[in-house]
Amino acid sequence: MQSRADAVAVATPHVDENEKENMMLQPAGSAPHSPRVEALLARMTLEEKQAQLVGFWVDQGVEVVAPMSGEKKSSTRYEDASTHGIGHLTRVYGTRPVDPVERAAWLWTEQRRLQQQTRLGIPALVHEECLTGLAAWKAATFPTPLAWGAAFDPELVEEVGRAIGSSMRSLGIHQGLAPVLDVIRDPRWGRVDECIAEDPLVVGRVGTAYVRGLQSEGVHATLKHFIGYSASKAGRNHAPVSAGLREIEDVLLPPFEMAIHEGGARSVMNSYVDIDGVPVTADARYLTGILRDRWGFDGVVVSDYFAVDFLHSMHRAAADSADAARLALTAGIDVELPSPDAFVTLAEQVRDGRLSPEILDRAVGRVLAQKEELGLLDADFDTPPTAIDLDPAEHRALARRLAEESVVLLSNDGALPLAPRRRPRGSR
Repeated sequence: MQSRADAVAVATPHVDENEKENMMLQPAGSAPHSPRVEALLARMTLEEKQAQLVGFWVDQGVEVVAPMSGEKKSSTRYEDASTHGIGHLTRVYGTRPVDPVERAAWLWTEQRRLQQQTRLGIPALVHEECLTGLAAWKAATFPTPLAWGAAFDPELVEEVGRAIGSSMRSLGIHQGLAPVLDVIRDPRWGRVDECIAEDPLVVGRVGTAYVRGLQSEGVHATLKHFIGYSASKAGRNHAPVSAGLREIEDVLLPPFEMAIHEGGARSVMNSYVDIDGVPVTADARYLTGILRDRWGFDGVVVSDYFAVDFLHSMHRAAADSADAARLALTAGIDVELPSPDAFVTLAEQVRDGRLSPEILDRAVGRVLAQKEELGLLDADFDTPPTAIDLDPAEHRALARRLAEESVVLLSNDGALPLAPRRRPRGSR
């Protein structure tokens, strides 16, 4: 009888057997990097490469909001995890209430330590949640994405993205885990409030506008959750997805394609679900075949929190964490978030021949190229900001405009017709 792990490796319908093997075993989707990135890559030890492919949640000891976060707390000390550098710092500002100026001073000091006390001197990429504004203490809150869809004003959503990006950049944040491009399929699903609409065109247009706004400030957007997260059975979170090819191609994929081709999105996050029995985290059809080979995406794919280890602990598609790491990296996951878990086995797997060194280098090259693109390789962390206003009047005005435009009349109790020459505020 075929094992579940074997099924993951070969369940690739709509392509022939040779293409299946190539997609899973070769470093497909690779792109040439700059001479600087190639030179760095050539100098790196296996441990230094591994370190660039993981994040670390420095504040994970406090109560956090993430699936199974209590069960998945890392036992690794940050000082040990960052000996050879680190890929990401997870939610430096957004895990607990911290004064932004004080936290920025800590972050600048930590980035200098990485520059001065690790062999290669590569700073960490800092990511935060930013769906309704930067998810941090004292930061402005903007209307939920459901309001973006109701307003259907891409230009205004782009302004909102730009405002959020400006706050993030001032704090030394490089990547935002937004927007959510899951098309609503079942109102019972508990994350509907994070979604934009039930129509893929609306989701694509509005989500792409947010991407343009955020990235105009030098902060990389992260499209999530690729793919099928909102189509889970019976509206249950993490439940299996039984969508057919036409629903996937006509409904679920278009918003992501639009945000990549029209918005230039630089990062993508996988979904937790399995589609037709194959976990997306280990499915090269989507993470490499569609995302990179068909669409030409050359950015970085980050895992949803704990998704790599879920291949073992939840999906039962991997024999252990090391097997999960190999499956995910080979399929196209470049970075494990939020903290080192399964990917800490990568160096050992290359040494003993279980993992191709080309597959490891493919992911590391992408991460280094992203850091180069963001200016991290030449960043100056001498002077942290000393005065930060995360809730300025212009951000509040933007939030109010979007809220007003999102108002939808569900029943007419005399409001319509409007009196002559009168229009509601924010209408066009």
